[in-house]
This record gives sequence, C-alpha cells and structure tokens, in this order.
Amino acid sequence: MRTSLRVPALAVAGVLALTSLTACGGKDSGSAGKGDQVKIMVGGLDKVIYLPAMLTERLGYFEDEGVSVQLLTEPAGVQAETALVSGDVQGTVGFYDHTLDLQVKGKQVESVVQFSQAPGEVEIVSNQAADTLKSAKDFKGKKLGVTGIGSSTDFLTKYLAVSNGVRTSEFSPVAVGAGQTFISALQQGSIQGGMTTDPTVATILDKKLGKVLIDMRTPEGSKEALGGLYPSSSLYMQTEWVNSHKETVQKLANAFVRTLKWMSTHSADEIAEKMPADYAQGGGKALYAQAIKSTLPMFTTDGVMPADGPATVERVLKAFNPNLKDAKVDLAKTYTTEFVDKAK
Repeated sequence: MRTSLRVPALAVAGVLALTSLTACGGKDSGSAGKGDQVKIMVGGLDKVIYLPAMLTERLGYFEDEGVSVQLLTEPAGVQAETALVSGDVQGTVGFYDHTLDLQVKGKQVESVVQFSQAPGEVEIVSNQAADTLKSAKDFKGKKLGVTGIGSSTDFLTKYLAVSNGVRTSEFSPVAVGAGQTFISALQQGSIQGGMTTDPTVATILDKKLGKVLIDMRTPEGSKEALGGLYPSSSLYMQTEWVNSHKETVQKLANAFVRTLKWMSTHSADEIAEKMPADYAQGGGKALYAQAIKSTLPMFTTDGVMPADGPATVERVLKAFNPNLKDAKVDLAKTYTTEFVDKAK
C-alpha cells in the first residue's frame, strides 16, 4: 500500500519514497547511484491527472536520460507546493495556478513541462443532495469537499461559486483529500458535493454514490466551465534552480515529453497496464482503465503551454483571490517552453 509522505516527515521521506516505488513494482531510480539526483513531490501520485509522473518512472525514461528521480507524494497540491518552496524537493508535479499565487507572494516558480490543458477535475454531488444542488448557483449554504484549503480544487470551487453569483463566504469548503477519504465524506454527509479527480470519480459513479455536476476533464469542459483552456498539472520548479541546473531540467523535460507522446499513441488499457495495481483504489483494472480514458483528453502531447491558458488562469484566480485581484502578475515568468521545445 502506498504511503502518503507528509512535509513534516521529509527527513525520512526519501527512504519511504524509494520503498513505495519498489513496492509497486517501479524501477528504483533513486538508488541507481548514478546520474543527476532530483526529488519531485507529487500532489497525489495515484491521481490520474498526475499520471505522467509515475508512468515516466515505469517506462524507464528517467533512467534513459541518466537522471535519478525520487517521486514523493502528498495528498494535496498545496502541500506539494510547500515542499518545493521550503527547498525539501527540487520539483513539484501539481497545478500550474500555484505559480501565479506564489509570484504575488514573492516566490518565483515556473512550469517547465505542461502536462495538461484542462483541470481534469469533476464537481460531484451526492445522491442525497442532488435535488438541491443542481449547478454552481446552488453552492450557497453547502459543504463542498476539496483536497485541501488553498489547493487548486479550492481555487476552482471558489471561482465556480463567484462566477455563478455565490460569494465565497456563503459556502463551506471542507478539506477531505481524495480517494477513500473523499468518498467517505460524501457517504457520511460531511459534504454535499465536492471537487475530485479520477479514479475517485470513476469509483463514485460505479458505486452509484453520486452524480457528475460539472465535468472539466476535457478541453471542451474547461471552456464551458471556466471560459477557456485551463493548464493544470505540470512540472514546476523554482526559477533560480532551473537556471542553475539547465542540463538536469532538460533531461526531465526529455523524459516527460517522451511520456506524453507515448500516452497519445497508446490506449487507456495499455496505460493502465503500466501503472501500479494499487492505483485503481480497489475499483479493479477495468474501472481504472475507464478512469484513465475519461481523463486522457486533458493531456498535452508535447508539454507545451497552451497559448491562451495562462490568461485564463489569471482571470479565474483574480475573480476570487484578494491577494491576486489587484496584483500585477508577469505571466511570462510563470512558465517556460525552453526545455520542451528542445525535447520536441
């Protein structure tokens, strides 16, 4: 069983991360004893939206590039972000929107490989609340699950609320994580709905515990809900570190772009076969493959930032975030295509 590694436990995180990789059948890249050494914190290794991280490991592409990568995991992107800013890891696989949030806080972070062009998120409503929660206009007075307060699910939930006439003070975001903790909260009535990803979505639908309210797993779904493409999952790193380790960053970009291209030419079933069995979260191989199939449209094939994506993210964040509302954001400093352009 995979262990979620918390930031306070980073003193032992390297050992635990390597143990988890070996336990799920992945290559023990961290113990290779050669090549560049990089620690990457992922905002939930078993989430389909972050699938390229472990898939790259399983395909052996890090090893091919001569880079030794330790993949660590946190249940929410905001916790993965904390690990990066504190210097405990060199990279984070999480949502691009954190780069904007961090910039206005004086931290320069940039996306170096853009995995996706849509959030990959789904707003779920429980069966019990389905009659009173039919759209984002009905968020008022509801308890809505997010992975963590300050996470991208929290950001997106707040945007959906304010863009539909509901103030952020009129509903309660509840940090319930993902997977079984999210499902339990939904079953127990601790939340009436919430934002989550596959394979949690697939499990909820399979068990008939809830319904899809808003689907942002595709570019079309992103445009409908958010008014444009919303680049989300990415490899982002501190700009200073990127500039001083360009050779290593290029190796990472080469590996991840190769994975994205591999994903675009293989079926969901073939992708599922490469992933650790426990990532299915007890739903079985077929259900896990279906979860991947539902989410695949969100991914880029080349790691390049969508042209209008950063502007959409800025507009969304400024709609509800007081720290960003009147701040000047230099979008050009929140991402780079230098490395993915060379990888292509």
